Amino acid sequence: MPHTGLAEVGTRCLTLKREALLDALTKNGSSAGNGAYRRRAADSTGAQPGGEGQESGGGDSTKGFTKDQVEGVQRIKRCKDYYEVLGVSKEVNEDELKKAYRKLALKFHPDKNHAPGATEAFKKIGNSYAVLSNPEKRRQYDLTGGEEPSSPGHSHGGGGGGGFDFHRGFEADITPEDLFNMFFGGGFPSSTTHTFTNSRTSYSNQTDNRQERTEERGDGGFSMFIQLVPIVVLILVSILSQMMVSPPPYSLYSRPSTGQTVKRQTENLHVDYYVSRDFKSEFKGSALHQIEKNVEDDYVSNVRNNCWKERQTKTDLLYAAKVYRDDRMRKKAELMTMDNCRELDRLNNLFRGG
Repeated sequence: MPHTGLAEVGTRCLTLKREALLDALTKNGSSAGNGAYRRRAADSTGAQPGGEGQESGGGDSTKGFTKDQVEGVQRIKRCKDYYEVLGVSKEVNEDELKKAYRKLALKFHPDKNHAPGATEAFKKIGNSYAVLSNPEKRRQYDLTGGEEPSSPGHSHGGGGGGGFDFHRGFEADITPEDLFNMFFGGGFPSSTTHTFTNSRTSYSNQTDNRQERTEERGDGGFSMFIQLVPIVVLILVSILSQMMVSPPPYSLYSRPSTGQTVKRQTENLHVDYYVSRDFKSEFKGSALHQIEKNVEDDYVSNVRNNCWKERQTKTDLLYAAKVYRDDRMRKKAELMTMDNCRELDRLNNLFRGG
C-alpha cells in the first residue's frame, strides 16, 4: 500500500509538470532561443498571439524576424506625419531626404523584413518619400498637414492596418515598389519573389497560372491556328481590295513605282502633290477641281493627326520629367519643334482669311 501511494503521487506530479510545460509553450510561442522571433501560424479563427493578427500582404510566416525589426515596424506605425516616418526634420534637403529613404527602404523591404506589418511600413515609407520629394505636394502638405475630416470606417494616424492611408489626398504618383526599383535598379536582391498579397493567395495564383500555361502549350498548333485565322482573313481582304480598287490619280509624296513623279500644287491652299505624266490631259475643269479638293482634305487630315501626336509626345515627356525629376526629358520636350502644329495654325489662318 505505501508503495502504491508513492506511485500515484509520482504520476500526479509528472502530469502537473507536463500541463505546466504545455501552458508555458502556448503562451510564449514555439521558439525563443537567441532572441530571434518567429511567428506562429494562425489558428482556425485567423487570430495570432499578441493580438497582431495576420496582415494583408505581410511577410512570409515561415521566415524569422528579430526584435529590432518588430520594434522598427511598430515605430513606423505610430508615426503621425511623413517627416516623422522618414525620421527627418521639416527643413530637410533633397539629398538628406534620399539618404533617409534609401536606408529605411532597404531595412523594411518585405523581401528582407518579415516582421508583422513590414509590408505596410514599407508602403508608408515609400508614400512619404514620394510626397515630400515632390516640391508642389510637399508645399501643400506643409500648409495643410494632409488632415481630412474623419469619416466612418476611416481612421487617421497609424491606427489599424499600419495607417498607410493616413493623410489621404497626398497619395504618391508612383507605387512604393516602383519607387524602390527606381532607386535600386530592380527588386530587392533575394531568392524569393514577394508580392503585396496574402502568401497563400499568391501561391495559389502562381499555381493556377502555371497550369493555364501548361494547358495552352498542350493545345499545340490548333490553338495557334485559331488565333491566326483573323489575321490571315484581314490580309486576304486587304490584298483583294487593292486588286479591285484602282489607286488614286495623285499622291502627297513622289512615287516612282506608280509613275506619280510630276509635282503640282493646289490652287487654294498651295499644297504640293504628285501625279503621272498624262494627268493633265485626263483631268480638267470640275474633275481637276475635285481632285485638288481631295488632295487638300487628305493633307489637312495628315497634318492634324501629326500635330496631335506631337502634342501627346510633348505631354508625355513633361509628365515623365516631373515624375522622375529628369531635366533632360523636360528640355527635350521644350525643344520640340512642333512643325505639324505650326502648319495646322497656318492652314487655320488661311481658312479664316478665305
